[in-house]
Amino acid sequence: MNPLRIGITDDKAINRSNITDKLKQFDDLKVCFTAVNGNDCLEQLKGLPVEKMPHVIFMDIEMPEMDGIQTISIARSLYPDIFFIVLTIFDDDDKIFEAIKAGAHGYLLKDEDAKGLYNAIITVTQNGGAAINPAIARKTLQLLSQASVTLPEQKSAGNDISALLSEREKEILQHTVRGYDAKRIAEITGISVLTVRKHVGNIYQKLHVNSKAQAMRIAYDKGLI
Repeated sequence: MNPLRIGITDDKAINRSNITDKLKQFDDLKVCFTAVNGNDCLEQLKGLPVEKMPHVIFMDIEMPEMDGIQTISIARSLYPDIFFIVLTIFDDDDKIFEAIKAGAHGYLLKDEDAKGLYNAIITVTQNGGAAINPAIARKTLQLLSQASVTLPEQKSAGNDISALLSEREKEILQHTVRGYDAKRIAEITGISVLTVRKHVGNIYQKLHVNSKAQAMRIAYDKGLI
């Protein structure tokens, strides 16, 4: 039986190394993919043939350029066969809630031992379950009892969103994907912060979305960026 292919996306080399060392203990796993942030992860996945795609990707949350939650939100629609497990130091409600909304298949903390990581991989790939740290599971149940975690239904943005957006809007969307805030985009483009925000609002309206992650997901899916 071929080993399960595992990916790691984390901006810190020491973290990537530690996770890799833990997974090396298992002969039926192979770390075949590492990325330093969300942009890097998505760019690398674009160029991989199906037979080399990771089965599971462990995803950090806080990373430069594009964080893990945005990455998962985009990647889930592009690569539905990949399982994404958040591996982070954060256990606050907001992060858990956003990860669930984005479509994460699991949520673990970085102090998880090698056996815990292995069990999480088996849980999502073979048992059809969600890989969640027990403490996180309790918080998740509380969140689920308090609010709906489904993403708002999106209207179709059409097959060619490039035709929907002006050149300036496409430029701003591309800068947004790179992780720039409104102030930085204003500096680059030579327009005011208020104008940048108006363009962002127009982009959301035209794409029928209400968040940056949803706009980025559609843009990647349609090949605009």
